[in-house]
Amino acid sequence: MAPNMSLFAVNAILILSTDDSSRILAKYYSPPHPPAGAGHSASSGFPGANPYPTVKEQKAFEKGLLEKTAKQTSDVILYDNRVVVFKAESDVMLYVVGAADENEVLLYNVILALRDALNILLKNSTDKRTIVENYDLVSLAVDEICDDGIILETDPVIVASRVSRPPAQDVSMKGIDLSEQGLLNAWSNLKSMGQERLRQL
Repeated sequence: MAPNMSLFAVNAILILSTDDSSRILAKYYSPPHPPAGAGHSASSGFPGANPYPTVKEQKAFEKGLLEKTAKQTSDVILYDNRVVVFKAESDVMLYVVGAADENEVLLYNVILALRDALNILLKNSTDKRTIVENYDLVSLAVDEICDDGIILETDPVIVASRVSRPPAQDVSMKGIDLSEQGLLNAWSNLKSMGQERLRQL
């Protein structure tokens, strides 16, 4: 096993607006505990550590990243000694950031899972307004894909199925009488059906 290998493959997942360079969703990850040889005071410098601990550093990184990727034709770049894979969707940019020695194919699978899961959840309208209106679904999708920098799932169908909203209850509940008499009637019906079953055995 290589000395710098770690489960913590993702440093950040970002969704940024290309219109006004604003942050829509930003999740920066750092392992909950530094590895054995890193020491107690080490907050960065080990695999998976959050390279941007303050909001000011994060905003500066995001601004530079948007400027760098605005006219790029590829999907993978090296920026600020980080591997960044990205996808443009309507008026937003999706980013997955990893360490400089991280596997680009692995990070690319994460960005594809995020894009495709959002397309499923948001019905192919992945734009700033729709993301903001469905922020709960988007945030849950990101959490289903990656937790603390560890990649959990890259199948967009599975991610979308875990995140989707529960069905509305108004359709099947209209004909049910929930009064005391209605519940007693339901209980007596179930009781007589159970007795009939027992007689048949």
